Amino acid sequence: MPPTLSPTGHTDTFTRDHLPPPEQWPELVLDPPGPRYPDRLNCAEELLDGTIAAHGADRLCLAGERETLTYGALRDRANQVARVLVEETGLVPGQRVLLRGPNTPWLAACWLGVLRAGGVVVTVLPVQRADELAAIMRAARVTHALCDARCLDDLATAAAGMDTTPRVVAYGGPGPEDLTARAAAAPTAFAPVRVAADDACMIAYTSGTTGTPKGCVHFHRDVLAIADTYSAHVLRPTPDDVFCGSPPLGFTFGLGGLLVFPLRAGASSVLLERPRPETLLDAVAERGVTVLFTAPTAYRAMLGRLDGHDLSRLRRCVSAGEHLPAATWHAWHEATGLRMLDGIGATEMLHIFISSTDEHTRPGSTGRPVPGFAAAVLDDDGRPVPDGQPGHLAVRGPVGCRYLDDDRQRDYVRDGWNLTGDTYVRDADGYLWYRARSDDMIVTAGYNVAPAEVEEALLTSPDVEETAVVGVPDPDRGQIVRAYVVLRDGLAPDDDRAERLREHVRSRISPYKTPRSIEFRARLPRTATGKLQRFRLRDER
Repeated sequence: MPPTLSPTGHTDTFTRDHLPPPEQWPELVLDPPGPRYPDRLNCAEELLDGTIAAHGADRLCLAGERETLTYGALRDRANQVARVLVEETGLVPGQRVLLRGPNTPWLAACWLGVLRAGGVVVTVLPVQRADELAAIMRAARVTHALCDARCLDDLATAAAGMDTTPRVVAYGGPGPEDLTARAAAAPTAFAPVRVAADDACMIAYTSGTTGTPKGCVHFHRDVLAIADTYSAHVLRPTPDDVFCGSPPLGFTFGLGGLLVFPLRAGASSVLLERPRPETLLDAVAERGVTVLFTAPTAYRAMLGRLDGHDLSRLRRCVSAGEHLPAATWHAWHEATGLRMLDGIGATEMLHIFISSTDEHTRPGSTGRPVPGFAAAVLDDDGRPVPDGQPGHLAVRGPVGCRYLDDDRQRDYVRDGWNLTGDTYVRDADGYLWYRARSDDMIVTAGYNVAPAEVEEALLTSPDVEETAVVGVPDPDRGQIVRAYVVLRDGLAPDDDRAERLREHVRSRISPYKTPRSIEFRARLPRTATGKLQRFRLRDER
């Protein structure tokens, strides 16, 4: 059974009130080497004030494309953001604040400022469209939003359709109402609000196979726990490390790798707004990056661009977001001499819980449980399967799945285990080997795409009678999104129509979800009772 929650420090208790019932929680592993924390806590205070106390305020912390911030400057800015939120917008502890923008020092300062003020962060991707944003805002009952001025349009549209309009404040734009101007006029002193260690500090959203967003609630202690397990035991960072990578801070993979881990270690991070493979390589060479986070797709793309780039300072290459093929591991090792660290994590678990390490690496294997975590491979009835046989990957650790007001909690957590939705095999030495997704989720270039969401977007086109979306293998992206489309009577299939359908989808949902392949069919395979047979489409390849 999960431990009893501490008395909340939140004034607005919506998030705690909508946690799953205790009997649906995963079992938490809190014994050594699992970390323990005080009952009252603010993780942003630990990440800034605690690190400054250990390493000083003058150390470089964040390097963006337009500015750099020391630890002291970042703390000052986060405090100013907190003051604006509390004193000018009326934020009270526990209210939900949506953050939207590309990876910049300003976005990082907003994330820390919301937490220092006792708010709950809801970070989204800058590419998400109005309908996607509105669904998240309704589910989390977002009260405030801080948004990069370049990303305001879709957010403004989403906010305008809410029953209660959130307070939206832009940053990085002109005028006295912009957060940059308001924060600059605010004092730099602010006492972080200490709440319960098991009070929510963030709601991270992911799409399930139904396409309906699932909010994953994480506590203040959870943010520190991922740094004190995966980062401390696998990455083993030093204050001299320089982190960089491609995942946005709206993904927990990026949040951990580009903000939480370097701050916990007193290191620095390079934040790129458009982290393409060539841009990543330039950053490694020009900024002295030592720890790199990205997906196998990007590593494969970088292989053909290595000439002329000095990678001599790079010592850690972390791969996650999709399966890392052994061929990619070997090609990168042969070209750079670096041994890539493969890992699997989940938004539900906040970050990586199974990983290879310096001492334990077998190319093609994801690795073994991170210290502080336990893993098992289970059959359909929840019983362990013998080594060498495939089953459902199940994990436990100091963090775990807590969906916000969502019946799907019962599917993800069973008998105290977090079920990741992946099929794995464990060998006799305890190494875990990925076999497939256990559901229909498509993983393309590290992004999760729910087929139902793409189908819904296609079906809003007047040209489409019915459609089915599946993932098909691709050597560069792991999988690509393929749509099978039945057109309405009288319409002819051609390349121009396929491109118009792609543009139609792209205008409604995130561009990375747009089908790269569209095939027109006279009909889709169905059972006698009318159920779509997706497996027949996937088997066609």
